Amino acid sequence: MKYLEVKINDAAAIKELSDLAVKILREHYDPIVGVTQNDYMLCKFQSVSSITEQLKNGYIYYFVCDLSGNKLGFLAYYPRKDDMYLSKFYLLKEQRGKGISKDMLQFVIEKTKEAGLSSIVLNVNKKNSAIKAYEKLGFIKIGEEKNDIGNGYFMDDFVYKYCIN
Repeated sequence: MKYLEVKINDAAAIKELSDLAVKILREHYDPIVGVTQNDYMLCKFQSVSSITEQLKNGYIYYFVCDLSGNKLGFLAYYPRKDDMYLSKFYLLKEQRGKGISKDMLQFVIEKTKEAGLSSIVLNVNKKNSAIKAYEKLGFIKIGEEKNDIGNGYFMDDFVYKYCIN
């Protein structure tokens, strides 16, 4: 796998990332949270303006590419005081189940070590089939949260942690 960082001054890459996010998240989350909430979440978290704002606030985004440069998905993370927060970890539907997520996690582990941190934390919707994948990768459930994201919508999540030896 190759990882291509999305820089704040690259408007074309940010637009491409937003479009890829909409494609992946529409397919994956419409059945989980419904079209209306997903529309709201896509606008709030994956629009060009929201990705740009996230980049300004310390998020680090990467396209996940095959060796030919084809974009297969994306990930995003940011360092917190005690851990690396893995905010986005997504693959196109046809790329799932091929072991790519193991490589993606290894990439995030290296970035976490470089930041001097020893664990990775993420939130995952309680109804998300990706829970099995996270557990297979070695994440352990450490809690649950229900976060108000506005407009009467909530994210009802489990919190998972991966400890780096």
